[in-house]
Amino acid sequence: MLRNFIFSLFFFTGIIIISIFFLPSFFLPQKVVLLGGRLMGHWTSFCLKFFLSTKIIIKGTENIIKDEKFFIAASHQSMFETFFLQTLFNSPVFILKKELLLIPIFGWYLKKIGSISIKRGQITKDNLSFYDEISNVITSSDRPLIIFPQGTRVLPNDRPPFKKGASRIYERLNIACQPIAINSGYVWPKSGRKTSNRTITISIMPRISNNLDKEIFLKNLEDKIYSELDLIN
Repeated sequence: MLRNFIFSLFFFTGIIIISIFFLPSFFLPQKVVLLGGRLMGHWTSFCLKFFLSTKIIIKGTENIIKDEKFFIAASHQSMFETFFLQTLFNSPVFILKKELLLIPIFGWYLKKIGSISIKRGQITKDNLSFYDEISNVITSSDRPLIIFPQGTRVLPNDRPPFKKGASRIYERLNIACQPIAINSGYVWPKSGRKTSNRTITISIMPRISNNLDKEIFLKNLEDKIYSELDLIN
């Protein structure tokens, strides 16, 4: 219980300090704000290792796609991956709930780094142009898009079907996909106490090419990620 408290105290204090330190970056090029995001990723790793004795293993770095556009599809069990994956890839572009942009300072950062927002469960004028916005951002940038096809954080042993939005993005972008399985929920669950002296494994799997039918892609992606989670859990 004490370790949980100390971790949360130092982690969130550090995130606040980094956010305040990078406030002037709102008036500077986007790459300066992106540097702050990567720093938050390293701070997350440090806090887990130092305060919770967490071991972090990264598998399959040789599978990271290079010299071509791609998007990342990762399992989602905790806050860990939203911070840490920024240290492994070139400042991924996030898709997030529109409401998050309304949070003072934090929402400003999300907008500054080029996050793409959507109102979930609603059909609005903004949502109708959602895939156009994704396509435009990825076409004009060398940053990969990152999606969490489960749609939200889930418990480590939950296996919900992947959202069809992932297949629509795959079809629309017509680029390769980088599947990633992460078992972070055993250490940092979406609710409840964190667990110390455990291992988080990030498994970067071989690319899925861009020439599949979208329904076949979605099934392939789901099978790959869940099979890998079964192995690393």
